[in-house]
Amino acid sequence: MLVSMLKRLQSLFQSPATPTAQNSFDDAKVATAALLVCAATMDDDFGEGEQLQIRSILKASFELTEEEVDDLLALGIQADGNAVDLFGWTRTLKDAYDAEARVHLIEGLWEVVYADKQLHEYEANLLRRIAGLIYVPDRDVGLARQRVLTRLGIDA
Repeated sequence: MLVSMLKRLQSLFQSPATPTAQNSFDDAKVATAALLVCAATMDDDFGEGEQLQIRSILKASFELTEEEVDDLLALGIQADGNAVDLFGWTRTLKDAYDAEARVHLIEGLWEVVYADKQLHEYEANLLRRIAGLIYVPDRDVGLARQRVLTRLGIDA
């Protein structure tokens, strides 16, 4: 019990994206993957559709190979599992991405939460919190959501 608590405390003080032999991704990429995973698991269902959507977003956004997508997704899952809050990731992304890239991230998050064609209230709440923390205006969040709904053929 004490050992697991000490390991948990140690993980809180370590950078979530410290480069290692297995991790050549910068903090922003890992933070992006972690937020996408967080959004996908918010409704307690990390289905195949959500996983495929995340893989597609990571591959397209960062021009990654399939192997790199596997590695980054694994890091995102690990980071999400170790997370205590959203602030570290959102601060990293706010600093690393310009306004247009942050809106693109919000659009990707909408794609993930709508991968199962349903919006759970926890997912909607998460998107609002993330948007506020990375300074994406409500209007841009709404427009990003509409683009995703239109692309996926979902009536709001």
